Amino acid sequence: MTIELIVFIASILFGILLYWRESNGNRLYRFVNKIVNSKELQMKEDDRTGFVYKQKFLLRLVYVTALFLVLMMLLKFLIPINYTTISIFASSIVGTLIGTYVANFVLRSAKVIDEKGDSIEDLVSGTIEKGKDFIEDLTTKDEVNETAEPEVEESPATEAAAQDIKEQEKSARERLKDKGLL
Repeated sequence: MTIELIVFIASILFGILLYWRESNGNRLYRFVNKIVNSKELQMKEDDRTGFVYKQKFLLRLVYVTALFLVLMMLLKFLIPINYTTISIFASSIVGTLIGTYVANFVLRSAKVIDEKGDSIEDLVSGTIEKGKDFIEDLTTKDEVNETAEPEVEESPATEAAAQDIKEQEKSARERLKDKGLL
């Protein structure tokens, strides 16, 4: 179990390194693309797609599994294939895939922060100021309500309105009884 955990963490780091390396250049993928595809089907010069960089999950899985199958075939003579080897093999594949997605997240967030760093700073400072104003309004509103309670003189119009409200508070049954319908 310990060796599997170590291999898993190392394969996450390997996946990050693999993704970062392909994000800087994809010469090997271009070379394979030129060998495999005809001139019409070859990738464009400005396309930065690699084996794991800018690939869908299924193709990433296929390429990473193929890489580890080749490595396993090379190491077949040094390491006997048993349950532990297969478990380490599976941990390596899953860890490498997770590492590529972690690297994707880190690279994208770094680009967003670089592009919008100033606006994010303004947004955060604006939010802090709004929060301070909101808290200040809450504290001053409570103080005003506690200190000043206006006294209202009741006029005949307000008394009639209060009586109408009391009548509306009666249930429908009571109102029908008052009218003599029940």
